[in-house]
Amino acid sequence: MIAENQLLHNIAVVGLGKIGLTLAAVFANNSCKVLGADIDPKVVSSVNNGISHVKNEPGLEELVANAHHNKTLIATTKTSEAVAQSDIVIVIVPVLIDDKNHVDYRYIDSAVEEIAKGVKKSTLVIFETTLPPGDTRNRFGKKIEEVSGLRIGTDFDLAYSPERVYSNRIIEDLQNYPKIIGGLTEKSLKRASAFYQKTLNCEIIEVSSLETAEFAKVAECVYRDVNIALANDLAKFADNMNVNILEVIDSSNSQPYSHIHQPGIGVGGHCIPIYPYFFINKGLVQGLTPLSRKINDSMSDYAISKIEKEMGSLQKKNILILGLSYRENVKETTKSTSLAIIEILKEKDVQVFVADPLFENEEIIKYDVIPFDINNQTVSSEIDIIILQAYHDEFKKIDFESFTKCTFVYDGRNKLSKEKIEELGMRYSGIGK
Repeated sequence: MIAENQLLHNIAVVGLGKIGLTLAAVFANNSCKVLGADIDPKVVSSVNNGISHVKNEPGLEELVANAHHNKTLIATTKTSEAVAQSDIVIVIVPVLIDDKNHVDYRYIDSAVEEIAKGVKKSTLVIFETTLPPGDTRNRFGKKIEEVSGLRIGTDFDLAYSPERVYSNRIIEDLQNYPKIIGGLTEKSLKRASAFYQKTLNCEIIEVSSLETAEFAKVAECVYRDVNIALANDLAKFADNMNVNILEVIDSSNSQPYSHIHQPGIGVGGHCIPIYPYFFINKGLVQGLTPLSRKINDSMSDYAISKIEKEMGSLQKKNILILGLSYRENVKETTKSTSLAIIEILKEKDVQVFVADPLFENEEIIKYDVIPFDINNQTVSSEIDIIILQAYHDEFKKIDFESFTKCTFVYDGRNKLSKEKIEELGMRYSGIGK
């Protein structure tokens, strides 16, 4: 048990999603008393019982249980009360985009309103949510000032330090990735830097402003999106030239200044397909950033067109999509390419099956498709075409021999063995492969 006088800070972590809960648990295991705030009563109840509602995140369940045992992590639905009892407030509430690619502030606006009701003099508020440059200062700092009556930079401090972690390795990344920090004032910057240095023991990169830190996080995602778009563009050209793009990339990247990413059937998740719009909506409407979004969003249409070129009409075909998730080994469907593929296939009068071992059948049915058990050989014999979208570890053991009716496999992640599939009499195609 950690003695009360050994605790460094009272921390409020607002937003107990995958990253927020991990941050809260790490802080709570590093000499902090943490109050986690979330609007979901089920999440709060789970944390208060020492149970992580986030699964498949190595080490997290143990950290939550240990913090619960030490009484250093408590959760509540009352954000303003958690903030009022804290010296430092970490905000990690999601910001996404709507159907028209406009920034959706609903959740974070509501959270900031509650934070403002509880903030007191000398509180340090740090935003970790990825934001369009300028929002920490102009949207949220001013809102806290307006509601609380406190003066920003004088009565309370404000900083921005973006999360930079990857699902399934968040704890590891918190230690290994440098923490970029921008502050409203020098005092805000130094307070935030000292806090992260003590609690995360990671490298610190102090930048000159809040906006620089915000810009840096979005730029990371734009870089990846542009690079993937380049890989996809080259892969499509490689298809036309009858060249294997994987061999090309391996060869090209042997030169130290070449870092071509891997092509694929699409880009999903909370980051890469979303955050470029934080720049686009601020005025970056020409050039590589918007063009890359169009290229990467078009890959599902490109894949289906290639399948139709090989197979002719897809009407009445039984097509199996491997992977509902947006990427391998993560249970998450945000911007998953599978959703785009499902919509395209439905317009072609196709019966769509989806296999994803990370989801229950009831969860898959919600997408108006038929759940598929990859171990059910009877059902396997009904499938005409297979599309690999997310290469979960479980798919490495698939017995393609059981798909006796299948004539074509489209490898959307270039992970399957072309030779083994063609030995079974099926045709094979990948992205530029």
